[in-house]
Amino acid sequence: MSLLQITPSTHSSVSSRLLRLSIFLLLSLPDSKGKAIWTAHLNITFQVGNRIISELGESGVFGNHSPLERVSGALVLPEGWNQNACNPMTNFSRPEQADSWLALIERGGCTFTHKINVAAEKGANGVIIYNYPGTGNKVFPMSHQGTENIVAVMIGHLKGMELLHLIQKGVYVTIIIEVGRMHMPWLSHYVMSLFTFLAATVAYLFLYCAWRPRVPNSSTRRRRQIKADVKKAIGQLQLRVLKEGDKELDPNEDSCVVCFDIYKPQDVVRILTCKHFFHKACIDPWLLAHRTCPMCKCDILKT
Repeated sequence: MSLLQITPSTHSSVSSRLLRLSIFLLLSLPDSKGKAIWTAHLNITFQVGNRIISELGESGVFGNHSPLERVSGALVLPEGWNQNACNPMTNFSRPEQADSWLALIERGGCTFTHKINVAAEKGANGVIIYNYPGTGNKVFPMSHQGTENIVAVMIGHLKGMELLHLIQKGVYVTIIIEVGRMHMPWLSHYVMSLFTFLAATVAYLFLYCAWRPRVPNSSTRRRRQIKADVKKAIGQLQLRVLKEGDKELDPNEDSCVVCFDIYKPQDVVRILTCKHFFHKACIDPWLLAHRTCPMCKCDILKT
C-alpha cells in the first residue's frame, strides 16, 4: 500500500495498535524494587623502579551479597597455576609486610560463593574476581549468598590480567576499594521501553501526516513560532567549559541526568535559568523537544 492509499480505516487501525503498544509498555515496566547495583572505586598503588604509581578508577561492581564497605590491603594471588581458587586447599602468597590483604581470583571453575569462602577462610579482608577472557572490561554484579561478611567485587578481565602480571613480576600492589555510585538496572529497561514507544509514536505521526490533508492552520503556525522561540531561548542560555579543579568534577557530585555520564574536564555544559546544568550535547535536543528542565520542570520560555 502506498502512502496515497491510506484510508480512514487504516488510520483507525494504526491508532488501535499504538494504544495497545502503549498499554503493553506501561505494564512491562519493572517496579522500583529492582536491586540496585553499586560500583566500586579501586585506588591502586604499585611501585615501578623508584616511581610510586597510583590510579583511581570506577572499574568494578560490588557483588549482590557483598557489604558496601571500604576495605584495603595488599593484592595477593592463589599459589600455583590455578588462579580460580576452587580447590579448598588453595593457599595465597601473602607478603610478609602486609597487615591486611585482598585476594585476586579469576572467574570460573566453581561458584562465586565457593571461591570467596576459600579466600575468606585463609584470612583475606576482601576478594576481587576478574571476568572471563574475551569480555574486555565488562562486569556484572555477582550472586554469592552466604558470604555476607566479606567484601566481594568483580572487575573486568583486562584490568584483572594487568594486576595479575604485575604481581607475577614481583611488584607489590596495594588496593583500596571504596563504595562508588548506585545504579538502578530497571532504569535502562525503562529508557529502552520509552525509546521503543517514541519510535512507534514517530512512525504513527509519519503515517498520520501523510494521510492527513496538509492545510496550514493557526495551530501549525503557533507550533512553528514556539519552536523558533525555544531555539532562541536555548541560544541565550549560558555555556561553560569544565576544567580541572571544578567542584562539578568531584566523583561524589551528580552526573548528567540526561546521559547519566559523569562530568569530565573540557566537557561543555549549558546552565539553565534554574541553575541546573547538563552536557550541552544532551540538554539542547531535550530542551528543543520538551522546553523544560529535566530536573525541576522549569520552562525556559517562561523564565
